[in-house]
Amino acid sequence: MTHRPLDTLLESVNRVIVGKEPQIRLLVTALLARGHVLLEDLPGMGKTVLAKTLAQAIGGTYNRVQFTADLLPSDVVGLHVFNQRTGAFELRRGPVFADVLLADEINRATPRTQSGLLECMEERQVTIEGVTLPLPPTLLVIATQNPIESEGTYPLPEAQLDRFLFRLSLGYGSREDAREILRRFRTGSPLEQVEPVISVDEIAAMQRDVTAVHVSPAVEEYIIDLTEATRRHRSVETGLSPRAMLALLRSAQAAAYLDGRTYVLPDDVKAVFPALSVHRIRLSMEAELHVTEQEVIDDILKSVAAPVEEGV
Repeated sequence: MTHRPLDTLLESVNRVIVGKEPQIRLLVTALLARGHVLLEDLPGMGKTVLAKTLAQAIGGTYNRVQFTADLLPSDVVGLHVFNQRTGAFELRRGPVFADVLLADEINRATPRTQSGLLECMEERQVTIEGVTLPLPPTLLVIATQNPIESEGTYPLPEAQLDRFLFRLSLGYGSREDAREILRRFRTGSPLEQVEPVISVDEIAAMQRDVTAVHVSPAVEEYIIDLTEATRRHRSVETGLSPRAMLALLRSAQAAAYLDGRTYVLPDDVKAVFPALSVHRIRLSMEAELHVTEQEVIDDILKSVAAPVEEGV
C-alpha cells in the first residue's frame, strides 16, 4: 500500500486550516472508513472552509445545503419535475449527489428533513418516488450545528446521531494559531490555491483496502472491553450499540491505514474512541449534573487495560 497520497492530502488541508491537525486527521480517517462527521462548534470556526478544502484536495464534487425549518427532504435528495417541452417527468438530482456534502446547521431542519439523510448516509442511496438511485461511494456528509444556540432548532434524535462516525469540534486555537491565521489569510484565502492531490477513485480503492487491515484477537477483545465499559459505567444510562462497536473497529482500521500499517494497534483504537463515543453515550440525569460525556470517556480509557501485544 502506498500512503504518500494520503500524506500529501493531510498536508494540503493543513496548509489552509491552521492548528487543527488532530481534527483533520480524524476527518480523513472518517473518509477512509466511509463514515460521516458532525462538526459541533460556534459560527466562524472554519467548518465550511474545512469541508471545501477537503473536497478540492480529493478532486471531488462539493455541495452545501443551508438547513432551515422550511427545507424539505426533496430539497436534499431531489425530485421528479415535469418538463413541458418533452411532456415527461425528469429527475432533478439533489445536492446529496456529491462526494462531500456540507449539511450546514442540520439541527435547524425539521425531523422529517433530517430523516431524509438517513438512507443517504447509511446505505449510500436515495429513493425518489419509488426509484432507488446510488450515491457516490465516497460520499462524506459533514454536518454542522451550534452547540449553544437552541432557539428554533430540532435536536438530532439518537438514530440520526448514530449515523455520524465522529463528532468533532475545531475550537478557537492558540495565540500562535491566531497569528498564523492573520498572516495566511491577509492577502486572500489559501483555499483558492488548493489543487487535487488525490482522486476520488483512489479514495474509493483505499476504502476497500481499509477493510483488509488486520485486527488481532487481542485488539478485538480490547474493542469489546471498551464497548462493554460504556454500558457498565456508573454515569452512563445508554452505552455503545453493536453498530457503534463495528464503527469503532472500522475507524481503527482506517486510522492504522492512514499511518501506513496493515494491522491495528491498541493506540489506533484509543485515537478514535473519544470522537466516536462522545455523541453516542447518554448520561443518567443525576450524572449530567457532575460530569460530561468527555470526562466519562476519558475515565473509561484509563480504566480499561489495553493489550500489551501489538496486534500484528
